[in-house]
Amino acid sequence: MTGKKILNTAQIDKVIEDTARAICQSGIDLNSLAIVGIQTRGVTLAERIRTRVEMYSGVKIPLGVLDITFYRDDLSKRGVLPEIKETRIPFDIEKMTILLVDDVIYTGRTIKAAIESLMSFGRPRTIRLFVLIDRGNRELPIQPDYCGFTIKTKATDTVRLCLEETDGEDDAAYLL
Repeated sequence: MTGKKILNTAQIDKVIEDTARAICQSGIDLNSLAIVGIQTRGVTLAERIRTRVEMYSGVKIPLGVLDITFYRDDLSKRGVLPEIKETRIPFDIEKMTILLVDDVIYTGRTIKAAIESLMSFGRPRTIRLFVLIDRGNRELPIQPDYCGFTIKTKATDTVRLCLEETDGEDDAAYLL
């Protein structure tokens, strides 16, 4: 892939490792924690974080999958029909601490849509946010609780994350 590589496989793995340890040491009641990944790459990252948290804590953590397509505020402006993906929340989110997981945060609109979608399943105790990359330029006052890498970008820039499970290539993030 062309562009500047901003994260490699080892760095992404270290972020997942550090985040899982931080969650285990945060004082969160892990018996009331669930992890929800935002389609598509957020799901893969959520699975990885869950695996590590379970490994360190011995506690089984529920995992959910969230498609935010119908909650986007730009749906009518996109010009193409969106691909609808799976949403699966196989647990009661009431009184749970939800770790919402996404790959890149930019304007904050995806996270707003994810929170609105999640709230249609009930009212969690708290929602925490993990993003692998924060590229700045927020339009909404949304900040991650856990962030792997922060980079300043221009509106014309693109940040592309490749993950082995979803893209069939080595884990890496690029600034294009």
